[in-house]
Amino acid sequence: MTSITENAIPESGRSTTDEMVAFVLMAAVLVIVPHTGLYPFFVMQALCFALFACAFNLLIGYGGLLSFGHSMFLGTAGYASAHAAKVWGFSPELAILFGVLAAAALGVVAGIVAIRRQGIYFSMITLALSQLLYFIYLQTPFTHGEDGIQGIPQGMMLGVLDLSNATTLYYVVLAVFILGFLLIYRTINSPFGEVLKSIRENEQRAISLGYKTDQYKLMAFILSGTLAGLAGSMKVFVAQNASLTDVHWSMSGEVVLMTLVGGLGTVFGPVVGAFVIVAMQQYLAGFGQWVTVIQGAIFVICVLTFRRGVVGEIAHYFKRSL
Repeated sequence: MTSITENAIPESGRSTTDEMVAFVLMAAVLVIVPHTGLYPFFVMQALCFALFACAFNLLIGYGGLLSFGHSMFLGTAGYASAHAAKVWGFSPELAILFGVLAAAALGVVAGIVAIRRQGIYFSMITLALSQLLYFIYLQTPFTHGEDGIQGIPQGMMLGVLDLSNATTLYYVVLAVFILGFLLIYRTINSPFGEVLKSIRENEQRAISLGYKTDQYKLMAFILSGTLAGLAGSMKVFVAQNASLTDVHWSMSGEVVLMTLVGGLGTVFGPVVGAFVIVAMQQYLAGFGQWVTVIQGAIFVICVLTFRRGVVGEIAHYFKRSL
């Protein structure tokens, strides 16, 4: 018994240390990106999608809830921020806050409707709600239909940060990503996160222990949707447009792909998956419609070769070696 206990403590500490080292390395690499030859727009877009994927992973990887409609949070926040900045003249920080609040409100409404169901029924309800919003945004005048909201002014954040400067915008996006990432990391390593994991593993047992699982799942759904909205709000200032693409069901499929390729239920997996998928879209654009075929082939190879995802397999390898 003594040996088991002794082995358990260092393993936990070692895991936390490894995660902190990985975070510092990730942050350091991202900080020096503007001084390398990488295309800043690509990295900023990848960071927005990485935050989106991390938010989605919080729901499915730790709560066991598969949402097929998470694009509704990304797109809703994007439209709200874009409209607030361009039409109402909001400053960037207020426009982003407005978009995040819109996503949070949508999370409350959609969560109350969807959380009552489990499994595939939950997934189908989220998909139906997402498609409902897609057709609403297609017809609503303020979204300008298929044209979207174009020419969003980047403006001055907090009155001092000129977002029209690519370097300044990059570091603002990076700061938002890191804050969102740390919030998710703290959530999954908190008592709330532990309850979520127990619900994922055996919800009936969690109920028998006295936990009101529906409330925990609703809170996770709202938090995930809010952080996805934060990603959507930042994305419109990077791309300077808000379009139906961000609300379409295919975007929900892409975030599932990012999470699975990187590693479901891992801290850094969604980040890696987002960069892989965005890089393929960026650098394989010359293949036209064949991009989706290539993505599908790579996804199949990843699933067959890295069943735990790229990061999941690496973590499993080192854990087994140790």
